[in-house]
Amino acid sequence: MKTINASEANRHFSRLLREVAQGETYTVVSRGKPVASIAPAGKEASLRRQAKKALLERLNHQSVTGDRDWTRDDLDRE
Repeated sequence: MKTINASEANRHFSRLLREVAQGETYTVVSRGKPVASIAPAGKEASLRRQAKKALLERLNHQSVTGDRDWTRDDLDRE
């Protein structure tokens, strides 16, 4: 994964997209902080969907442990 600042990504966006189409992944930073990732659509999206599905299946079959002082709505607000 490569890192590129936002202004450089803006100036060289066509080149950036060509490299992404060839499989490169970029993290875009603004003022030194990561703000976005640019990755090939098919590969990363597919991996994320698979990971999310596996996580949800595991969580749905896992028993509840510990005390809870929060609700699902609390999580959605943050």
